[in-house]
Amino acid sequence: MDEQYQFNQEHIDFIKKTFNNKSKFKLLLFKILPMGFLSGMKITELNEERCIVTVPYKRLNKNPFKSTFWAVLGMAAEMSSGALMTLYTHKQKPSISMLVANCEGEFIKKATDITTFTCNDGALIKTKIIEAIKTKEGQIIPTTMVGKNKAGEVVAKFKFTWTVKARSPKK
Repeated sequence: MDEQYQFNQEHIDFIKKTFNNKSKFKLLLFKILPMGFLSGMKITELNEERCIVTVPYKRLNKNPFKSTFWAVLGMAAEMSSGALMTLYTHKQKPSISMLVANCEGEFIKKATDITTFTCNDGALIKTKIIEAIKTKEGQIIPTTMVGKNKAGEVVAKFKFTWTVKARSPKK
């Protein structure tokens, strides 16, 4: 394989276009992640460096303590790193398996309005997937997401550890 690995830009652009389009993303969530659809989760920005996901505080998402349920926050946080993972694995040759191996959450403040999660690990994800393709060995990708409320206060922090591996071509 070449020293300089190049992803298929058309595949990356397709994911960005699909995930950044509110209607298409809602339809995708309805089809493959119904709880994400029901939660009102939205991607507000996805590019090759970062992903921003929002989730509202609403009746369906709240807990008995009048804040957003921790699992809803975790789902939005995972989406912010997962969308970046998808950006670099969609229709990849060889195909790439990906799995969340670990999750850590820290809850700092009650989430009582829209929570916005940002993951800035696009460059790391890209590098690790290239390494997985070149070495044919599994790679561990630690990602960090910070969730803030409308006032810009940190509500929660999540760390998701992803594992990726290039699959062997089918014979």
